[in-house]
Amino acid sequence: MTQETEKPLLSVRGLALDIPLASGMLHAVRGIDFDLHRGETLCIVGESGSGKSLTSLAIMGLLDKNIRRSAERMDFNGIELTKASNRQMRTLRGDRIAMIFQEPMTSLNPAYTIGDQLIEALRLHRKVSHQVARARAIELLEKVGITAAESRLSQYPHQLSGGLRQRVVIAMALMCEPELIIADEPTTALDVTIQAQILSLLVELTREMNVAMILITHDLGVVARVADKVGVMYAGELVETGPASDVFGQPMHPYTRGLLRCIPQPGKTERGKPLGTIPGIVPSLVGEVSGCAFRTRCLHATDTCREAIPERGEAPHEFLCIYPDGALNAEGELA
Repeated sequence: MTQETEKPLLSVRGLALDIPLASGMLHAVRGIDFDLHRGETLCIVGESGSGKSLTSLAIMGLLDKNIRRSAERMDFNGIELTKASNRQMRTLRGDRIAMIFQEPMTSLNPAYTIGDQLIEALRLHRKVSHQVARARAIELLEKVGITAAESRLSQYPHQLSGGLRQRVVIAMALMCEPELIIADEPTTALDVTIQAQILSLLVELTREMNVAMILITHDLGVVARVADKVGVMYAGELVETGPASDVFGQPMHPYTRGLLRCIPQPGKTERGKPLGTIPGIVPSLVGEVSGCAFRTRCLHATDTCREAIPERGEAPHEFLCIYPDGALNAEGELA
């Protein structure tokens, strides 16, 4: 059975997150749809505040109580997450679904040793002895590239560097051999050299263990290196989704094209020439939201963009734009 025909490990349809504020209802995430199969890496990319992290927390069931979540479907391997009880979600988290957060120092408990935390992560979900759990912890610390792994078990988080702490968090996420890992900007707090090592490690491990991964980032360079699928997020919506080769090779939404113009491209960007920019700011999502949210920043926007924007393109490459790449000439008129 091919990946295209097999049932997705995670299928999300119509995910919306609303936050009541004194000024009105904030529609933080609106109508998110995607499928993720085993062994795939989906990268969700977009500006800060676009709803990427909230989407991941919605899947994990870790939203604040005041955030209202709704969805037509959030199916994880036959389990409907929107109907799962708190007890069911506690059973899933750390076992079949694991999450790697941005800052490892806040993910690890400073009062417990690395070994205690790794061993607890396994024994909480598996009926194994302390010795078996300890051996598993040493095995995974070695697997994520930590030398003298056994001696590290007695150390506390503050005794490790940022890169080592993030490797420990990755080892902890893998303790129970999860089916899905959600990595929320896992290299934000690390220097560039360590970032590359951590990303390569994550991709290598997920492919070796046939684990699906959602990688949340704002770095398109990262996405180009590791993604199978890409979801471009803007103002709470996935404005373009598709295989990485399609999204990078033929970006259809003007926001995607704007993001790509903002990064230097080897062989294309002239030395000393200014990089591209996206004018304006992200619109408010408080109150009624209609039409294309990007229209206030789009050079090609027309009055039609104030209306509901139908989904264009065919699966797997879909986008929310009535004037995609190729539909307009250089003057912004229909070609």
